[in-house]
Amino acid sequence: MTKKQVLVACGAGIATSTVVNNAIEELARDHSLDVQLVQIKIAEVSAYVDTADLLVTTAMTKKEYPFPVINARSFLTGIGIEETKQQILNELKK
Repeated sequence: MTKKQVLVACGAGIATSTVVNNAIEELARDHSLDVQLVQIKIAEVSAYVDTADLLVTTAMTKKEYPFPVINARSFLTGIGIEETKQQILNELKK
């Protein structure tokens, strides 16, 4: 399986994306998945449309991208974390 580039984005690219980044890092390690995590601001996503495989974000986005977008606000609220992790896993295993 090839290495997947995962964009982890929030409004500023610092606080909430760090929480999500750490969770995805752990998830990938636990499932022996090869990922390249790129922590960015939501405004920077367009710069990665040619290389990214997945966007996991806590920010709102109405844009369409050529890769799946997963809402990761559950990592902040604590509600639905397992479902979000499963969604991420499903995309990373494709």
